[in-house]
Amino acid sequence: MTVMQPIRSITGRGIPLRGNDIDTDRIIPARFLRCVTFEGLGAHVFADDRAQGDHPFDQPQYQGARILVVNANFGCGSSREHAPQALRRWGIAAIIGESFAEIFAGNCLALGLPVVTATAAVVTELQDRIEAIPEQEFTLDIAALVVRTSDQSWSVQMPKSAQQSLLQGTWDACAQLLANREAILATAARLAE
Repeated sequence: MTVMQPIRSITGRGIPLRGNDIDTDRIIPARFLRCVTFEGLGAHVFADDRAQGDHPFDQPQYQGARILVVNANFGCGSSREHAPQALRRWGIAAIIGESFAEIFAGNCLALGLPVVTATAAVVTELQDRIEAIPEQEFTLDIAALVVRTSDQSWSVQMPKSAQQSLLQGTWDACAQLLANREAILATAARLAE
């Protein structure tokens, strides 16, 4: 089996997004789903929420942030894969939250976008810290399942299968199929006999 690029850690500044039950319709409104490719979706992430003003994705101190910190049931609602695509294309490389909708988490994993969970207290502490010191960098260590700064660390969780897929570089199922095309065709030919 061909191994894709492993993802062992993500380092970057954080962006806090407070609120429970933020669904995929809010992450990327339906009118932006008519695209043929996912290019350009990042510009429209949270478009309706951002139109109301003062959204973290528009605030200058969070521009270039790579680690999104959210609350409970993030990515609920429809199972559209456009939601993690839009976040990824805005620049998000990892998401820390209290909980995630299962399909959303799976769609993130398929992009190599790690989602990890933490207790409500840890999430609030991270959000507070990001708001107080927006220039501070965080590192999500996928092998150790910790998020750390230069002076503190917090435990996070993720399913073992997702953790192993990221660490082994086997998170991209489509790339694995394409890389193993000849073996798949040979097996299909043998089965047809």
